[in-house]
Amino acid sequence: MQKNKKCIAMLLAGGQGSRLLALTTKVAKPAVSFGGKYRIIDFPLSNCTNSKIDTVGVLTQYQPLILNDYIGNGAPWDLDRNYGGVHILPPYQAKDKSAWYLGTANAIYQNIDFIKNYHSDHVIILSGDHIYKMDYADMLEYHIERNADCTIATLEVTYEEASRFGIMNTDPDMNILEFEEKPKVPKNNQASMGIYIFKTDKLIKYLEEDNEVVDSAHDFGKNIIPNMLDNKEHMVAYPFKGYWKDVGTIESLWIANMDLLGDNPNFDLYNPYWKIHSRISGGTPQYLGENAKIENSIISGGCQVLGKVVNSVIGSNVIIEEGAIVENSVVFNNTVIKKNAHVAYVILDEDVVVGENAKVGEVDATTKEITVIGRGYEVEANKVIGKALNIEREVK
Repeated sequence: MQKNKKCIAMLLAGGQGSRLLALTTKVAKPAVSFGGKYRIIDFPLSNCTNSKIDTVGVLTQYQPLILNDYIGNGAPWDLDRNYGGVHILPPYQAKDKSAWYLGTANAIYQNIDFIKNYHSDHVIILSGDHIYKMDYADMLEYHIERNADCTIATLEVTYEEASRFGIMNTDPDMNILEFEEKPKVPKNNQASMGIYIFKTDKLIKYLEEDNEVVDSAHDFGKNIIPNMLDNKEHMVAYPFKGYWKDVGTIESLWIANMDLLGDNPNFDLYNPYWKIHSRISGGTPQYLGENAKIENSIISGGCQVLGKVVNSVIGSNVIIEEGAIVENSVVFNNTVIKKNAHVAYVILDEDVVVGENAKVGEVDATTKEITVIGRGYEVEANKVIGKALNIEREVK
Protein backbone atom coordinates (compact mmCIF):
# COMPACT_ATOMS: atom_id res chain seq x y z
CA MET A 1 0.00 0.00 0.00
CA GLN A 2 1.38 3.40 -0.99
CA LYS A 3 1.75 6.01 1.73
CA ASN A 4 -0.06 9.32 1.59
CA LYS A 5 1.66 12.29 0.00
CA LYS A 6 2.41 15.31 2.18
CA CYS A 7 1.84 17.72 -0.69
CA ILE A 8 1.15 17.41 -4.40
CA ALA A 9 1.27 20.15 -7.03
CA MET A 10 -1.31 21.15 -9.62
CA LEU A 11 0.26 23.21 -12.39
CA LEU A 12 -2.07 25.33 -14.52
CA ALA A 13 -0.60 25.27 -18.02
CA GLY A 14 -3.57 25.61 -20.35
CA GLY A 15 -3.64 29.34 -21.01
CA GLN A 16 -3.74 30.70 -24.55
CA GLY A 17 -1.30 33.54 -23.93
CA SER A 18 -2.77 35.77 -26.63
CA ARG A 19 -0.68 38.76 -25.50
CA LEU A 20 2.42 36.88 -26.66
CA LEU A 21 1.10 37.32 -30.19
CA ALA A 22 2.72 35.08 -32.83
CA LEU A 23 4.72 33.16 -30.21
CA THR A 24 1.57 31.37 -29.02
CA THR A 25 -0.33 30.90 -32.28
CA LYS A 26 0.55 27.20 -32.30
CA VAL A 27 2.16 26.77 -28.88
CA ALA A 28 0.83 26.92 -25.31
CA LYS A 29 2.37 29.78 -23.34
CA PRO A 30 4.29 27.53 -20.89
CA ALA A 31 6.06 25.90 -23.87
CA VAL A 32 7.47 29.21 -25.15
CA SER A 33 11.28 29.30 -25.16
CA PHE A 34 13.21 31.30 -22.57
CA GLY A 35 16.82 32.03 -21.73
CA GLY A 36 18.38 30.06 -24.56
CA LYS A 37 17.83 26.37 -23.90
CA TYR A 38 14.83 26.58 -21.53
CA ARG A 39 11.06 26.84 -21.76
CA ILE A 40 8.86 28.74 -19.34
CA ILE A 41 7.43 25.57 -17.79
CA ASP A 42 10.95 24.47 -16.76
CA PHE A 43 10.79 26.90 -13.85
CA PRO A 44 7.77 25.61 -11.87
CA LEU A 45 8.71 21.99 -12.69
CA SER A 46 12.28 22.54 -11.49
CA ASN A 47 11.01 24.36 -8.40
CA CYS A 48 8.89 21.30 -7.58
CA THR A 49 11.84 18.93 -7.96
CA ASN A 50 14.17 21.15 -5.93
CA SER A 51 11.46 21.49 -3.26
CA LYS A 52 11.05 17.68 -2.99
CA ILE A 53 7.53 17.73 -4.42
CA ASP A 54 7.46 14.62 -6.60
CA THR A 55 3.84 14.52 -7.76
CA VAL A 56 2.75 17.13 -10.29
CA GLY A 57 -0.44 17.29 -12.33
CA VAL A 58 0.02 19.53 -15.39
CA LEU A 59 -3.34 20.84 -16.60
CA THR A 60 -3.20 21.50 -20.32
CA GLN A 61 -5.78 22.77 -22.78
CA TYR A 62 -4.74 25.28 -25.47
CA GLN A 63 -2.39 23.96 -28.21
CA PRO A 64 -0.98 21.20 -25.97
CA LEU A 65 0.94 19.10 -28.52
CA ILE A 66 4.40 20.68 -28.20
CA LEU A 67 4.03 21.11 -24.43
CA ASN A 68 2.98 17.49 -23.92
CA ASP A 69 5.84 16.24 -26.07
CA TYR A 70 8.30 18.45 -24.21
CA ILE A 71 7.28 17.22 -20.75
CA GLY A 72 7.19 13.58 -21.84
CA ASN A 73 7.68 11.24 -18.88
CA GLY A 74 9.20 13.97 -16.73
CA ALA A 75 12.69 12.45 -16.62
CA PRO A 76 14.65 15.72 -17.09
CA TRP A 77 13.06 17.03 -13.86
CA ASP A 78 13.38 13.69 -12.00
CA LEU A 79 9.61 13.32 -12.18
CA ASP A 80 9.44 9.89 -13.81
CA ARG A 81 8.16 8.02 -10.75
CA ASN A 82 6.25 4.78 -10.26
CA TYR A 83 4.06 6.46 -7.65
CA GLY A 84 3.58 10.14 -8.36
CA GLY A 85 5.75 11.87 -10.93
CA VAL A 86 4.39 14.18 -13.60
CA HIS A 87 0.99 13.62 -15.22
CA ILE A 88 -0.55 15.51 -18.15
CA LEU A 89 -4.19 16.30 -17.31
CA PRO A 90 -6.16 17.53 -20.35
CA PRO A 91 -9.93 18.15 -20.28
CA TYR A 92 -11.84 14.94 -20.84
CA GLN A 93 -15.37 13.76 -21.46
CA ALA A 94 -17.15 12.90 -18.22
CA LYS A 95 -20.13 10.57 -18.03
CA ASP A 96 -22.73 13.32 -17.89
CA LYS A 97 -21.08 16.05 -19.97
CA SER A 98 -18.01 17.17 -21.87
CA ALA A 99 -16.51 20.58 -21.17
CA TRP A 100 -13.36 22.60 -21.58
CA TYR A 101 -11.83 23.98 -18.43
CA LEU A 102 -14.04 26.95 -17.62
CA GLY A 103 -11.61 28.73 -15.28
CA THR A 104 -8.68 28.05 -12.98
CA ALA A 105 -10.87 26.60 -10.23
CA ASN A 106 -12.90 24.49 -12.64
CA ALA A 107 -9.70 23.06 -14.10
CA ILE A 108 -8.68 21.82 -10.65
CA TYR A 109 -12.24 20.66 -9.91
CA GLN A 110 -12.30 18.48 -13.02
CA ASN A 111 -9.21 16.73 -11.63
CA ILE A 112 -10.38 16.21 -8.05
CA ASP A 113 -10.06 12.45 -8.50
CA PHE A 114 -6.37 12.91 -9.28
CA ILE A 115 -5.95 14.83 -6.02
CA LYS A 116 -7.93 12.28 -4.02
CA ASN A 117 -5.89 9.43 -5.46
CA TYR A 118 -2.79 10.55 -3.55
CA HIS A 119 -4.53 11.31 -0.23
CA SER A 120 -2.26 14.31 0.21
CA ASP A 121 -2.54 16.57 3.23
CA HIS A 122 -1.93 19.68 1.15
CA VAL A 123 -2.13 20.85 -2.46
CA ILE A 124 -0.05 23.60 -4.01
CA ILE A 125 -1.55 25.39 -7.03
CA LEU A 126 0.97 26.82 -9.49
CA SER A 127 0.93 28.78 -12.72
CA GLY A 128 2.91 27.74 -15.77
CA ASP A 129 3.81 31.22 -17.04
CA HIS A 130 6.13 32.77 -14.44
CA ILE A 131 9.93 32.98 -14.29
CA TYR A 132 11.30 32.57 -10.75
CA LYS A 133 13.10 30.28 -8.32
CA MET A 134 11.19 29.43 -5.16
CA ASP A 135 11.51 26.81 -2.43
CA TYR A 136 7.94 25.56 -2.06
CA ALA A 137 9.08 23.48 0.93
CA ASP A 138 9.68 26.70 2.90
CA MET A 139 6.23 27.96 1.98
CA LEU A 140 4.68 24.61 2.94
CA GLU A 141 6.44 24.66 6.33
CA TYR A 142 5.12 28.20 6.92
CA HIS A 143 1.62 27.08 5.90
CA ILE A 144 1.71 24.15 8.33
CA GLU A 145 3.19 26.17 11.20
CA ARG A 146 0.45 28.77 10.82
CA ASN A 147 -2.19 26.01 10.58
CA ALA A 148 -3.62 27.88 7.61
CA ASP A 149 -6.49 26.65 5.49
CA CYS A 150 -4.93 28.51 2.58
CA THR A 151 -1.59 30.27 2.18
CA ILE A 152 -1.03 32.68 -0.69
CA ALA A 153 2.44 33.73 -1.85
CA THR A 154 2.76 37.50 -2.20
CA LEU A 155 5.34 39.80 -3.72
CA GLU A 156 5.88 43.43 -2.86
CA VAL A 157 5.33 45.58 -5.97
CA THR A 158 5.24 49.32 -6.49
CA TYR A 159 1.95 51.07 -5.85
CA GLU A 160 1.90 52.05 -9.55
CA GLU A 161 2.02 48.36 -10.48
CA ALA A 162 -0.36 47.20 -7.77
CA SER A 163 -3.50 47.98 -9.77
CA ARG A 164 -2.50 45.22 -12.22
CA PHE A 165 -2.53 42.49 -9.56
CA GLY A 166 -4.74 40.86 -6.99
CA ILE A 167 -3.82 42.60 -3.75
CA MET A 168 -3.80 40.99 -0.31
CA ASN A 169 -4.73 43.25 2.60
CA THR A 170 -3.35 41.74 5.82
CA ASP A 171 -2.90 42.45 9.49
CA PRO A 172 0.65 42.73 10.95
CA ASP A 173 0.76 38.93 11.41
CA MET A 174 0.11 38.41 7.67
CA ASN A 175 -3.40 37.08 8.21
CA ILE A 176 -5.39 37.94 5.10
CA LEU A 177 -8.32 40.22 5.84
CA GLU A 178 -9.35 41.21 2.34
CA PHE A 179 -8.56 40.38 -1.26
CA GLU A 180 -8.94 43.01 -3.98
CA GLU A 181 -8.69 42.05 -7.64
CA LYS A 182 -6.82 44.78 -9.56
CA PRO A 183 -7.94 47.71 -7.36
CA LYS A 184 -7.82 51.19 -8.90
CA VAL A 185 -6.66 52.60 -5.56
CA PRO A 186 -4.74 49.81 -3.78
CA LYS A 187 -4.59 49.82 0.02
CA ASN A 188 -1.18 48.12 0.01
CA ASN A 189 1.33 46.62 -2.39
CA GLN A 190 1.32 42.90 -1.46
CA ALA A 191 0.48 41.29 -4.80
CA SER A 192 -0.71 37.71 -5.19
CA MET A 193 1.76 35.58 -7.16
CA GLY A 194 -0.94 33.06 -8.08
CA ILE A 195 0.72 30.42 -5.88
CA TYR A 196 -1.62 28.85 -3.31
CA ILE A 197 -1.26 26.07 -0.76
CA PHE A 198 -4.51 24.59 0.53
CA LYS A 199 -5.39 21.99 3.08
CA THR A 200 -6.71 19.33 0.74
CA ASP A 201 -10.08 18.91 2.45
CA LYS A 202 -10.73 22.67 2.32
CA LEU A 203 -9.77 22.87 -1.34
CA ILE A 204 -12.10 20.03 -2.28
CA LYS A 205 -14.96 21.52 -0.24
CA TYR A 206 -14.78 24.93 -1.91
CA LEU A 207 -14.25 23.54 -5.40
CA GLU A 208 -17.30 21.30 -5.08
CA GLU A 209 -19.43 24.16 -3.75
CA ASP A 210 -18.24 26.50 -6.52
CA ASN A 211 -19.10 23.92 -9.17
CA GLU A 212 -22.76 24.13 -8.13
CA VAL A 213 -22.93 27.90 -8.69
CA VAL A 214 -24.18 28.43 -12.23
CA ASP A 215 -23.02 32.03 -12.67
CA SER A 216 -19.60 31.53 -11.06
CA ALA A 217 -16.48 32.39 -13.06
CA HIS A 218 -14.95 29.26 -11.46
CA ASP A 219 -11.79 31.22 -10.73
CA PHE A 220 -9.54 31.19 -7.66
CA GLY A 221 -9.12 34.95 -7.49
CA LYS A 222 -12.75 35.82 -8.26
CA ASN A 223 -14.54 33.02 -6.42
CA ILE A 224 -12.62 30.53 -4.27
CA ILE A 225 -10.46 33.02 -2.33
CA PRO A 226 -13.33 35.51 -1.68
CA ASN A 227 -15.65 32.67 -0.61
CA MET A 228 -13.11 31.38 1.89
CA LEU A 229 -12.59 34.87 3.28
CA ASP A 230 -16.36 35.38 3.60
CA ASN A 231 -16.52 32.17 5.63
CA LYS A 232 -13.69 33.31 7.94
CA GLU A 233 -11.33 30.53 6.95
CA HIS A 234 -7.79 30.97 8.24
CA MET A 235 -5.86 32.47 5.33
CA VAL A 236 -2.34 33.85 5.49
CA ALA A 237 0.07 35.58 3.12
CA TYR A 238 3.56 34.22 2.53
CA PRO A 239 5.89 37.10 1.59
CA PHE A 240 8.34 36.07 -1.13
CA LYS A 241 11.69 37.79 -1.51
CA GLY A 242 13.37 37.23 -4.84
CA TYR A 243 13.09 37.57 -8.60
CA TRP A 244 9.67 36.87 -10.11
CA LYS A 245 8.40 37.86 -13.53
CA ASP A 246 5.04 37.28 -15.15
CA VAL A 247 6.05 36.82 -18.79
CA GLY A 248 2.57 37.17 -20.22
CA THR A 249 3.43 40.01 -22.61
CA ILE A 250 6.06 40.49 -25.30
CA GLU A 251 7.68 43.32 -23.36
CA SER A 252 7.88 41.35 -20.10
CA LEU A 253 9.27 38.28 -21.91
CA TRP A 254 11.94 40.40 -23.57
CA ILE A 255 12.83 42.14 -20.29
CA ALA A 256 13.08 38.82 -18.43
CA ASN A 257 15.53 37.55 -21.05
CA MET A 258 17.57 40.75 -20.80
CA ASP A 259 17.62 40.30 -17.01
CA LEU A 260 19.85 37.25 -17.56
CA LEU A 261 22.68 39.29 -19.06
CA GLY A 262 25.64 41.07 -17.50
CA ASP A 263 28.22 40.25 -14.87
CA ASN A 264 25.62 40.69 -12.12
CA PRO A 265 22.33 39.70 -13.77
CA ASN A 266 19.02 40.55 -12.16
CA PHE A 267 18.17 36.85 -12.34
CA ASP A 268 20.87 34.22 -11.87
CA LEU A 269 19.82 31.41 -14.15
CA TYR A 270 22.86 29.26 -13.46
CA ASN A 271 23.05 29.04 -9.65
CA PRO A 272 24.18 25.41 -9.09
CA TYR A 273 22.35 25.26 -5.74
CA TRP A 274 18.96 25.67 -7.44
CA LYS A 275 19.31 24.16 -10.87
CA ILE A 276 16.76 24.77 -13.58
CA HIS A 277 16.33 21.55 -15.54
CA SER A 278 15.44 21.36 -19.22
CA ARG A 279 14.70 18.69 -21.80
CA ILE A 280 17.01 20.54 -24.19
CA SER A 281 20.54 19.36 -23.46
CA GLY A 282 23.64 21.48 -23.83
CA GLY A 283 24.19 19.83 -27.21
CA THR A 284 27.35 20.26 -29.20
CA PRO A 285 29.68 23.15 -28.34
CA GLN A 286 29.21 26.56 -29.89
CA TYR A 287 31.32 27.42 -32.93
CA LEU A 288 32.59 30.98 -33.13
CA GLY A 289 34.08 32.03 -36.45
CA GLU A 290 37.27 33.99 -36.89
CA ASN A 291 35.39 37.27 -37.29
CA ALA A 292 32.68 36.60 -34.70
CA LYS A 293 32.10 39.26 -32.04
CA ILE A 294 30.13 38.48 -28.89
CA GLU A 295 29.27 41.15 -26.33
CA ASN A 296 27.19 40.61 -23.17
CA SER A 297 25.17 37.72 -24.62
CA ILE A 298 24.12 34.13 -23.96
CA ILE A 299 25.01 31.71 -26.76
CA SER A 300 23.49 28.24 -26.34
CA GLY A 301 24.87 24.88 -27.45
CA GLY A 302 25.08 23.97 -31.10
CA CYS A 303 25.21 27.57 -32.34
CA GLN A 304 27.40 28.75 -35.19
CA VAL A 305 28.23 32.42 -34.90
CA LEU A 306 30.20 34.09 -37.70
CA GLY A 307 28.74 37.58 -37.25
CA LYS A 308 28.16 39.97 -34.34
CA VAL A 309 25.92 39.41 -31.30
CA VAL A 310 25.37 42.17 -28.73
CA ASN A 311 23.11 42.16 -25.62
CA SER A 312 21.15 39.15 -26.86
CA VAL A 313 19.98 35.69 -25.81
CA ILE A 314 20.54 33.04 -28.49
CA GLY A 315 18.86 29.62 -28.34
CA SER A 316 20.25 26.24 -29.36
CA ASN A 317 21.42 25.41 -32.89
CA VAL A 318 21.10 28.96 -34.19
CA ILE A 319 23.21 30.00 -37.21
CA ILE A 320 24.34 33.62 -37.52
CA GLU A 321 26.22 34.05 -40.75
CA GLU A 322 29.14 36.34 -41.57
CA GLY A 323 28.36 40.04 -41.51
CA ALA A 324 25.03 39.50 -39.73
CA ILE A 325 24.30 41.65 -36.65
CA VAL A 326 22.00 40.63 -33.79
CA GLU A 327 21.53 43.16 -31.02
CA ASN A 328 19.16 43.54 -28.08
CA SER A 329 17.20 40.52 -29.28
CA VAL A 330 15.99 37.08 -28.25
CA VAL A 331 16.46 34.28 -30.78
CA PHE A 332 14.79 30.91 -30.27
CA ASN A 333 16.11 27.50 -31.33
CA ASN A 334 17.01 26.43 -34.89
CA THR A 335 16.78 29.89 -36.43
CA VAL A 336 19.07 31.11 -39.23
CA ILE A 337 20.18 34.72 -39.72
CA LYS A 338 21.90 35.01 -43.07
CA LYS A 339 24.76 37.13 -44.32
CA ASN A 340 24.67 40.86 -43.61
CA ALA A 341 21.18 40.75 -42.09
CA HIS A 342 20.55 43.13 -39.18
CA VAL A 343 18.20 42.20 -36.33
CA ALA A 344 17.53 44.56 -33.40
CA TYR A 345 14.91 44.61 -30.63
CA VAL A 346 13.30 41.49 -32.01
CA ILE A 347 12.07 38.15 -30.69
CA LEU A 348 12.59 35.50 -33.37
CA ASP A 349 10.65 32.29 -32.76
CA GLU A 350 11.93 28.81 -33.61
CA ASP A 351 12.82 27.81 -37.19
CA VAL A 352 12.80 31.38 -38.51
CA VAL A 353 15.01 32.34 -41.47
CA VAL A 354 16.13 35.94 -41.90
CA GLY A 355 17.35 36.42 -45.46
CA GLU A 356 20.55 38.08 -46.63
CA ASN A 357 20.71 41.87 -46.15
CA ALA A 358 17.29 41.94 -44.47
CA LYS A 359 16.63 44.44 -41.68
CA VAL A 360 14.24 43.40 -38.92
CA GLY A 361 13.09 45.49 -35.96
CA GLU A 362 14.27 48.79 -34.59
CA VAL A 363 17.70 48.90 -36.17
CA ASP A 364 18.05 52.63 -35.41
CA ALA A 365 16.72 52.34 -31.84
CA THR A 366 14.79 55.23 -30.37
CA THR A 367 11.88 53.70 -28.46
CA LYS A 368 12.93 50.05 -28.01
CA GLU A 369 9.65 48.63 -29.27
CA ILE A 370 9.84 44.87 -29.84
CA THR A 371 9.05 43.15 -33.14
CA VAL A 372 7.95 39.50 -33.10
CA ILE A 373 8.58 37.03 -35.93
CA GLY A 374 6.56 33.83 -35.54
CA ARG A 375 7.59 30.20 -35.81
CA GLY A 376 8.75 29.04 -39.24
CA TYR A 377 8.53 32.46 -40.92
CA GLU A 378 11.03 33.27 -43.67
CA VAL A 379 12.05 36.90 -44.07
CA GLU A 380 13.00 37.46 -47.68
CA ALA A 381 16.43 38.73 -48.66
CA ASN A 382 16.72 42.55 -48.61
CA LYS A 383 13.34 42.93 -46.91
CA VAL A 384 12.79 45.59 -44.23
CA ILE A 385 10.44 44.82 -41.32
CA GLY A 386 10.01 47.73 -38.92
CA LYS A 387 9.53 48.10 -35.20
CA ALA A 388 6.65 46.88 -33.00
CA LEU A 389 5.26 44.49 -35.61
CA ASN A 390 3.85 40.98 -35.20
CA ILE A 391 4.65 38.77 -38.19
CA GLU A 392 3.57 35.15 -38.48
CA ARG A 393 3.53 32.49 -41.14
CA GLU A 394 0.21 31.75 -42.78
CA VAL A 395 -0.76 28.13 -42.22
CA LYS A 396 -3.27 26.74 -44.72
